[in-house]
Amino acid sequence: MRQKVPVVVNGQNGAGKRPPGRPRSEQARVSILRSTLKLLGKKGFSDLTIEDVAQRAAVGKATVYRWWPNKGALIADAFASSTTRKLRFPDTGSLYNDMSRQMRQLIRVFRSPRGRIVSAILAAGQSDKDLIAAFRDRFLWPRRREAYETLRRAIVRGELHKDTDLNLLLDSLYGPIYMRFLIRHDELTPDFVDRLCAMVLSGARPRRRMPVGKAS
Repeated sequence: MRQKVPVVVNGQNGAGKRPPGRPRSEQARVSILRSTLKLLGKKGFSDLTIEDVAQRAAVGKATVYRWWPNKGALIADAFASSTTRKLRFPDTGSLYNDMSRQMRQLIRVFRSPRGRIVSAILAAGQSDKDLIAAFRDRFLWPRRREAYETLRRAIVRGELHKDTDLNLLLDSLYGPIYMRFLIRHDELTPDFVDRLCAMVLSGARPRRRMPVGKAS
């Protein structure tokens, strides 16, 4: 018996549903992000153009600008989308384990080819306010919000004082990583991360009250 082939109209079948698979707009967005990363590896930040990305992704320039207002936003988003899963914070029940594992993942990214993209963004961002703002909004702040939740869980568990300055604590943990990454005065190693994490977090632990009569 001959089967009827469903009629597809404007990407939908007769029942008004799209056929299985990723929507075309999402395919285009992913293709643009991947093309951006590949071209960055070949050309670097300065020589990369929206036209190059559109051509490689087989889309029009208007499609690129539909999602990203400028090259800086596109590059920041491309980098962020390629690292989001790798840089999620775990929830192990231990603040030290949660932070050290995420920080180890961060230095892996910095030591990989993706690290060159970060260097280019931070360097160009000193004179390009749109680029550095895009990096903050699309990469730094999403990670920062996850970190806040990790620290708040630690406060509930009693690992941190309830009045801990979360911003100061995060800057103390991640500032040395960015310094070694940019200045390159020493290596970024897992051992460095572990020692840094232990030192900073030990200073942030709640102080235990000494029992009355035990003071020397």
